[in-house]
Formats: sequence, structure tokens, C-alpha cells
Amino acid sequence: ALSIGPALLVVVFGGGRVGLAAWGRGEARAMALEHDRSLEQLLAQTIAGAFPYRGNVARPGASGLLFVGEPDRITLVTVAPPIPASTPIAFTAVHVSRDEQGLTVRQLVLPNPDPVDRTAPVLRDSAVVALRFRYLGKEAETWSDRWEMGKEDGLPRAVEIRLATSVSGRVVEQPPLVISVRALTP
Repeated sequence: ALSIGPALLVVVFGGGRVGLAAWGRGEARAMALEHDRSLEQLLAQTIAGAFPYRGNVARPGASGLLFVGEPDRITLVTVAPPIPASTPIAFTAVHVSRDEQGLTVRQLVLPNPDPVDRTAPVLRDSAVVALRFRYLGKEAETWSDRWEMGKEDGLPRAVEIRLATSVSGRVVEQPPLVISVRALTP
């Protein structure tokens, strides 16, 4: 009876320790998923609110429709900025890219002659290790890696985002997120 008691205690405490470790891993995974979901929601809201604004905040001296899409970055004007201003603002230029510090989001209240890609970041996320964009055209129903102002007539119909984040040293690639761009007219 005396030897069975300690053996039972070892089994109970060992099982409790395994259970607590599993609980901790589950909590960490839930927090990582919530982080990725909130990041995707922020990007989706911003891109869905794209507006066909004509101006020159993407490149100095350039003018035309402000929506420049590259495979690794996007610059657009939105009515739903990632970080809302303290006072109501109609249009905000937003630049989203990934650099050596992770995801970087910059925004600039319009009208403004300054280039949005040179403003101070309003959001940095070092957990983002990969970011890719694709753009759905209007006519051919095909996806392309670029959307250039001046060459395209209007906004793309949709934007696809592929996002990968680092979770506990492991890279987790999220499923592609396709965001419809609302057909707003100026």
C-alpha cells in the first residue's frame, strides 16, 4: 500500500504536468490565430474601402488614379484607414509592404503632396515573414502580380493576399485571402 501511493502520485502529477503543457501550447496557438485573423481583418477592411482617388501621393510628379499594386506592396486610397484619425477624414492614402522589420503600414491624410511610402509607419508587425499580393483584372478575369496607375483603367475587382507569420519559430502560411474591391465612383 505504501509503494502504490507514491506511484499513483507520480502518475497524477506527471499527467497534470502534461495537461498543463498542452494547455499552454493551445493558448499560444489560439493567440497566434487571433493575431493572424485580426491582421487579415485590418488589411481586408482597408482594401475593401479602396476609392478611385486621383492624385500624386504615390510618386512625386505623378498623377492619375492612385492604386499601385506590386507583388510585395500596395499603395491605395481608402475610406477605411487601418488606424482611424481622431477627427473624421474622407480619404487616407495607405501603403502596405513587408521589409526587414516585418509588415509595415503607413498612412497619410489626403489631400497631401507628400509621398505616402516615406511617412512614418503607423503599424509594424515583426511576426509577418512573407506577404504577397495579386490583382484581379476587369476584362480578362485573370490575376496579375502588378496593378499600375496610368496603365489600368480603374481599380481591380479583387485583391488576393498571401500572408505567412512566424509562430514560436515556425513559419505558418495562411490560406489566401481574397478581398473584393467595392465599386465606388468619385
